[in-house]
Amino acid sequence: MGSYIWVRHMDIARPLSYARQKRIRRVAYGAIALLAVLLITLGLSRLKPAAPGVERATLWIDTVKRGPLLREERGVGTLVPEDIRWIPATTQGRVERILLHPGTAVTADSVILELVNPQLDQELQDAELKVEAAKAGLQNLRVQAQNDYLQQKAVAAGIAADHSKAQMQAEMNDALAKGQLVSALALRQSKMDAEQLAIRDDIAHQQLASYQDMITARLAVQQSQVDQAGAVMRLKQRQRDDLKVRAGLDGILQRVPVEVGQQVAPGTNLARVANPSRLKAEIKIAETRARDIQIGQKVTIDTRNGLVLGIVTRIDPSVQNGTITVDAGLVGDLPRGAVPDLSVDGTIELEKMLDVVYVGRPALGQERSAVGLFKIEPDGTATRVQVKIGRMSVNSVEILSGLKAGDQVVLSDMSAWDAFDRVRLE
Repeated sequence: MGSYIWVRHMDIARPLSYARQKRIRRVAYGAIALLAVLLITLGLSRLKPAAPGVERATLWIDTVKRGPLLREERGVGTLVPEDIRWIPATTQGRVERILLHPGTAVTADSVILELVNPQLDQELQDAELKVEAAKAGLQNLRVQAQNDYLQQKAVAAGIAADHSKAQMQAEMNDALAKGQLVSALALRQSKMDAEQLAIRDDIAHQQLASYQDMITARLAVQQSQVDQAGAVMRLKQRQRDDLKVRAGLDGILQRVPVEVGQQVAPGTNLARVANPSRLKAEIKIAETRARDIQIGQKVTIDTRNGLVLGIVTRIDPSVQNGTITVDAGLVGDLPRGAVPDLSVDGTIELEKMLDVVYVGRPALGQERSAVGLFKIEPDGTATRVQVKIGRMSVNSVEILSGLKAGDQVVLSDMSAWDAFDRVRLE
C-alpha cells in the first residue's frame, strides 16, 4: 500500500512540473517579443523620414556667382506731359457748342467750345456806358477848370496892372515932391497904395498857382474814375471773349469734361491740353524699396515699343497706397507710339557692386534677412540651408553667408515642403 501511494505521488508531480515550465517559456517568449518591438520602434524613430520627390522641371534653379552686379529697382508707371494746361471758366455760363473733341491736335488759338451768358452781355454794355459817362465828365471838368483858371488869371492880371500903375504914381509923386509940386501927404498916400497892391499882386499869383494845383488834382480824380470804368469794361470784354474757350497751347486736346447745355461756374475746368512732345515718366515704387533712390540716377523706360533713357528728376515725399512716385525726365527721341497716359515699366540704376556673391532673386525673402533655400547636392537631392541675404536688385540678390560661388539653389516657392529639410529631385 505504501508502494502504491508513492507511485500515485509520482504520477501527480510530473504534470505540475511540466505546466510550470510551459508558463516560463511563455513569459520568456513574451519578453523577447516585447524587447524586439522596442528595438524596432527605437530603430525606426532614429531613421530619417523619406525625402519627398519634386519634379526638377517645375523648379527654378540658379547657380551662385561671384563678380560685379548692377543693382536696380523696377516699378510701373505712365507717361505724362510736362506741359499741361487746364482751361478754366472765367465766368458763369452755359455750354452752347463743343467744337473739338479729345485727341484733336490744336494750336493756341483753336476754339474748343463756346459758352453763352446773356447777363454778361448786359454787364458789358453797362460798363461801356459808364466809361463814356466818365470820359464825358472828365472832359466837362477839363473845360470848366480851364474857364475858371482863365478868370482867375484875368483877376491876377488886373491886380498886377493896378500894382504897376500905383507904383508908377508913387514914383511920379516922389519926383514932384522934390520940386515941392506935390504935398508930402499925397506922396505918402501913393506909396501906401503901391505897397498894398504889391501884396495883393503876390497873393493873386499864389492863388493862381494853388488853383492850378487844385484843378490838376480834380482832373486826376476824374481820370481815375475813367480808368476804373475802363478796367471793368476790359474785364467784361475779356470775359465775353473767353466765352469762346481757346486752347492757349499747341498740343493735343486730352479732355473736355463738360457737355452741351451744362451750366458752369467760374473756375470750372472746361478742357485740358497737353504738349505731347515733352513727356516724363511717373513711376510707382514700393515704399520699402525706395530708400536708395536719389535724384540724378539713370532710368530705363520700357514703352513696350522700345526703350528710352531718363534721369530721376523728382521724388515725391508723400506715400500713397504704399508707393512713392518718382519722376523721370526723358532723354533722347521717344519711340513710336509713346503718347500721354501710356503704361510703361521703369528700371532705376541704384549702384554698381564690383565684387559680390550673388544669385537670382528667390520667390520669398526680404532684403537683409535670413531665408531657407534648398541647395542641390551631388546625389540629386536638395537640402535646406540658411542663407543670409544682403542688398537686393530686380532679378538678383547679394549673398552674405550660407552659399558659395558654384552652388546650385532652388529659387522657386518651396513653402509646400516647409515640413521637410530634404527633397528628392526627380
